[in-house]
Amino acid sequence: MAIHSDWGDWLPRAVEDATPSGVGIWYLGCNGFVLKASDGTTLFVDPYLGTGDPPRTVRMVPVPFDPADVTEADAVLATHEHTDHVHGPSQAPILESTGATFYAPDDGIAVAREDERWTKEWNVSDDQLEAVAEGDSFDVGEFTVHVEPAHDSDSTHPVSYVVEHSAGTFFHGGDTKPGDELESVGERYDIDLGVLAFGSDGRIPDKETGEPKYTKWYSDENEVAAAANALRIDRLLPSHWDMWKGLTADPTALYDHVRSYDYPASLEIVEIGDRIDL
Repeated sequence: MAIHSDWGDWLPRAVEDATPSGVGIWYLGCNGFVLKASDGTTLFVDPYLGTGDPPRTVRMVPVPFDPADVTEADAVLATHEHTDHVHGPSQAPILESTGATFYAPDDGIAVAREDERWTKEWNVSDDQLEAVAEGDSFDVGEFTVHVEPAHDSDSTHPVSYVVEHSAGTFFHGGDTKPGDELESVGERYDIDLGVLAFGSDGRIPDKETGEPKYTKWYSDENEVAAAANALRIDRLLPSHWDMWKGLTADPTALYDHVRSYDYPASLEIVEIGDRIDL
């Protein structure tokens, strides 16, 4: 299935042309991000360029680039096995054109290898698919990536990532909600910028019956605030609020919910295509 971008190739060209003094970070919509270090090392985290499965899941933001237009990537990280985090048409072309390594927990790797057959459907080698688990660490250029727990009962094996660089520390929680796991992460790392998924609850067509069903996939305002405080995040960046019809939310509502906590020190709201720096 070919992916066609609503925006042409300006975003991957902007990333490739950038020369950050520390780490530049671009929001790709949904829960996707790309990080580029001062040495040019480029990491993608949960890039998803699909349109969902209408009418159940309907994408509400543009498809920001065609993955085949990416020519520079060193690694693609996935937090868990759900389609908007592990998706062959979005991610396999990046591996194909760049030789990057795909890191994901075992159930995410199973989707890539067995369900979507990346090594058969695309020019992706088996050694480009690397299973990771909580407690693992690995280096990619200037980045050191730590695999940590996440609390997401909708996933069979979710993880979070802590990405360390001399410019600062970045946390991506996938679709995590508050849980005891996050306290330990907050104690062990000094997180400068942390991403937490945020959304409303809604009535979404059931996958089997098609009938509207109460659905809660992401943290609400109070849960995001509690998770950010547990993680001791300095700068909180909410994600996923823009993506699915019926589950979108207003991230500015978080100002009232986080202001009385010790953490985060600041709330940073970005839109798809925006760049911030670590």
